[in-house]
Amino acid sequence: MGKGQQENVATSLAGAVSEEISASLAPVDAELERRYPGDPGTRQPVHTVYVPADAFAADTVRSWGDRALAALDEHAPDAASFAAVLGLADDLAGPVYDRVRAKLEREPIEDLRVDFEDGYGRRPDAEEDEAAARAARLIAQAYADGTAAPYMGIRVKCMEASVRRRGIRTLDVFLTGLMDAGGLPDGLVLTLPKVTYAEQVTAMVRLLEEFEKARGLTPGRIGFEIQIETSQSILATDGTATVARLIQAAEGRATGLHYGTFDYSACLGVSAAHQASDHPAADHAKAIMQVAAAGTGVRVSDGSTNVLPVGPTAKVHDAWRLHYGLTRRALARAYYQGWDMHPGHIPTRYAAVFAFYREGYEQAAGRLARYVNRTDGDVMDEPATAKALSGYLLRGLDCGALDIAEVARLAGLTRADLEGFAAPRRGDLTASAK
Repeated sequence: MGKGQQENVATSLAGAVSEEISASLAPVDAELERRYPGDPGTRQPVHTVYVPADAFAADTVRSWGDRALAALDEHAPDAASFAAVLGLADDLAGPVYDRVRAKLEREPIEDLRVDFEDGYGRRPDAEEDEAAARAARLIAQAYADGTAAPYMGIRVKCMEASVRRRGIRTLDVFLTGLMDAGGLPDGLVLTLPKVTYAEQVTAMVRLLEEFEKARGLTPGRIGFEIQIETSQSILATDGTATVARLIQAAEGRATGLHYGTFDYSACLGVSAAHQASDHPAADHAKAIMQVAAAGTGVRVSDGSTNVLPVGPTAKVHDAWRLHYGLTRRALARAYYQGWDMHPGHIPTRYAAVFAFYREGYEQAAGRLARYVNRTDGDVMDEPATAKALSGYLLRGLDCGALDIAEVARLAGLTRADLEGFAAPRRGDLTASAK
């Protein structure tokens, strides 16, 4: 066939066949859109800081930042010493250290959870009532005066019979306090711990529905995280996986699945010395969480370490290396969030996150630029990979590891461009990049 000559195109199927198939799959199309809407495209914090309700104060966010800076001053006063502890490459040492200090000064905590569960324990009702009202007042005040973390909220007691009424009342007191102080902040996050049955998630949904009705809020306004801390939340009594049921029981309100390192490990009989986020039992649970949440818009969070960076410098360095290594391990497995229990953890949280994004952003931006410009490289990328590359760069920008100017210089793209690639339409991911 000569150049420019038109190809003869023939078909065998009647036109009605395609219409009939599309009609038969319409319910599936609707189900896919409902159950798997994709990532919400909002910022995901790199960590959740856990503060017992009786220890929460107006200056908690700033205090944690100051204590973290003091730990750096005492145990790693410059980039070289910090890099030596963590094994950072020479070209990363300065940029990571400078950004960690800047982050601790500007935004030391990204997500703060005032804890009314294990970290608080059982108290007289009047005492917990007062603590819940106080938490609401302080959080509302923090958002009003600009000192809040981007995300803040509470972890209530679970839906088990022995503490159910107390948990419901604490949630009511807290949410009522926020409403009376001016309304629910955009960064509000609630955590429901120790979920074992989907019916407990349904109960949380009903509770929030009633609160929304009582206060005239838009239906669905209040979401919550589900904490995975029991074997029953992973495997049901009939041997089937439970996590997907929990997500669906939330009826669109679930925002995250958070792994509870120590409760889950203890539930499986793991001895205290081996309870850690890199234990095989933890890897199994988180892998199931990750698959169940994929595409649903529900984010997965790793747990925490209870090895605190306190005491003499050698001991602090050991704890820092452990925490840094666990955080890097989680990032490589696509667990972009974890829990921190002490101010001394946040320097290594940010060091691990910043190093993760800074050591790979040039390659990621270059690959994305070649994909956009359809130029040859050593990797053949497709729309799904472009989505992953853009998501990686956006996460780096959100946490402060990267600046948009340096990403734009390499990729030639704006933030809006990156967001477009990170949230493609469903059909675009199955289309060829060519």
